[in-house]
Amino acid sequence: MKDTSKQYDAVITVCRELFINKMKDYGSAWRILRLPSLTDQIFIKAQRIRGLQENEVQKIAEDEKPEFIGIINYSVMALIQLDLGIAAQPDLNPESALEHYDRKIAETRALMQDKNHDYGEAWRDMRVSSLTDLILQKLLRVKQIEDNKGKTLVSEGIDANYQDMINYAVFALILMEEKEI
Repeated sequence: MKDTSKQYDAVITVCRELFINKMKDYGSAWRILRLPSLTDQIFIKAQRIRGLQENEVQKIAEDEKPEFIGIINYSVMALIQLDLGIAAQPDLNPESALEHYDRKIAETRALMQDKNHDYGEAWRDMRVSSLTDLILQKLLRVKQIEDNKGKTLVSEGIDANYQDMINYAVFALILMEEKEI
C-alpha cells in the first residue's frame, strides 16, 4: 500500500495544481453551480472517456487523462458544495478554496486507504474501462438520489458516491501511468 499512497498523492498533486490554476483564471465561479450541474459535468467527462475507450476514430486529439482529472476536481467541488451550500456569487478566495479542497481530498484518501485494506487493492486487477463503468454507475446513482431530493432508504449518501468517483478516477490514472512505464 506504500506505493498506492505515493501514487495517489502524485495524481492528486497534478489535480490540485490544475485546480489552483483554474482558481487563478476563473476564481470560484463554480460556487454558483447546483449539485445536479456538477453531476452533469462529471457525467459528460465520464461519457467522453467511455467514448474514447469504445470508438475507433477520435476527432479531438486528447486522451482520457484530462477527463479523469476533471472528474476528480468536479467531484471535490461537489463535496465542497455539499458542505457550504450553493453561493449566489463566487465567494471563496483561492486560499480558502484550497483549504476546502485539501480537506475533502484528505477525507477521500483516508476512505481509499480503509477500503484498500479491506478489499486488498482489488482495483489493481481491474481494467480502466471497468473503473469508467463504475464511475458512470455512481453518477446514475447520484442522479437518482438528486431526483429523490437527497433521500435514500438504505443507500449511502451522495457524498460517498462522489468520494468513490474520485478514488476510481485516481485508480484509473495510476493504472494508465503504470502501463506507460
